Amino acid sequence: MTQPPVVACDLDGVVWRGDEAIPPAAGGIAALRAAGLRVAFVSNNSNSAVGDVVAKLGQMGIPATRDDVVTSAMSAAWLLQHALAPGARVLVCGGPGVREALADAGLEGVDDGPAEAVVVGFHRDFDYDALDRASRVVREGARFVATNLDATYPVPGGLIPGAGSLVAAVATAAGAHPEVAGKPEAPTVGIIRERFGDIGVVVGDRPSTDGGLAAALGWPFALVLSGVTASVAPPGGEAIPDPAPPFVDADLGAIAAALITALRQA
Repeated sequence: MTQPPVVACDLDGVVWRGDEAIPPAAGGIAALRAAGLRVAFVSNNSNSAVGDVVAKLGQMGIPATRDDVVTSAMSAAWLLQHALAPGARVLVCGGPGVREALADAGLEGVDDGPAEAVVVGFHRDFDYDALDRASRVVREGARFVATNLDATYPVPGGLIPGAGSLVAAVATAAGAHPEVAGKPEAPTVGIIRERFGDIGVVVGDRPSTDGGLAAALGWPFALVLSGVTASVAPPGGEAIPDPAPPFVDADLGAIAAALITALRQA
């Protein structure tokens, strides 16, 4: 049976900013679903377990299941599952989402070496000791995986340091460059194709990663201006590319009708 086209939506800056909903998003998602489109949620934020993401969506009036959600933690685990033996030790420099994804992939998340790999993702407990542990194990020869390289995440009132900022610290201390799992890299592309098929559009607020994912998939990119992007790049954010993507609008609610028309034609 042919799968319906999928709208792969980012979360931070598209559906919410921190713990605050972006109000038009729920209505936009409802309209997309009413038109017969599949809506998936593809996030570079690796911190939360999938069940917590689903619960947060529900609290914002957006029903979802675990199968609707892809995170960069899952992409990192997918990458390592294809490279390491079952039960391999992986040092976690990240949040609960990374630990859950590694366990689901049959790998053992640990707090210190020895380990065969190190995964670095966004988490608010990052400190000097975490930097010391992660960089030391990378220097000892462990595979170095970044969930993603987003330098910032949008929250109410502005931006906070993202996974890319933490990864940069570990890379500097370890003298090493990471493999990247999240958007727009191959592990995330692989999961999306396996789960959702070959026809869709990517909706996001960040041209570098969301737009890059669309390009890697060969799908159109729909840029919303409810997150980190504006006509002139804000500090820590990005500018609307020139040439602009095929779809640009204020938020997911405003852009939904154009996506419905385009995907029906596809």
